[in-house]
Amino acid sequence: MTTIPDFTEAEHKRVAALLFDRYGKPVPIQLADSELQLGPGPAQLTLCPALYWNERGAHFILCKVAADRYRCQFFYSEAEQYGTGRDEYNDLRECVMTLLQVQSDHERQLANVSSGATAANLNDDDYHGPLVV
Repeated sequence: MTTIPDFTEAEHKRVAALLFDRYGKPVPIQLADSELQLGPGPAQLTLCPALYWNERGAHFILCKVAADRYRCQFFYSEAEQYGTGRDEYNDLRECVMTLLQVQSDHERQLANVSSGATAANLNDDDYHGPLVV
């Protein structure tokens, strides 16, 4: 069994700074563990360190799958889980920024739907939501 290094203090601070930039306030980040299937083998789960936070009704999880390799997703409920369209990142900043951008785009799309906007009101070049995981 491979042991994955925990998030370093520098990584934790970097995520906290990115969240502060996004939300304009400190966002509590919790340390967690997540069991992920990392290899192609069936049902082989690996315990991975994770960072968890929630903001504006969305829950976020950032998992470290190896030194300098990350996976991420956000969710609203067990039935509503979303990824970024990319399996892994080797840059922490890119991972977090992409996750926050995809969630923001999803939130904006939901606001347009609940406002009664139709396809005629939306620019066809608009992003049409995140990939469902």
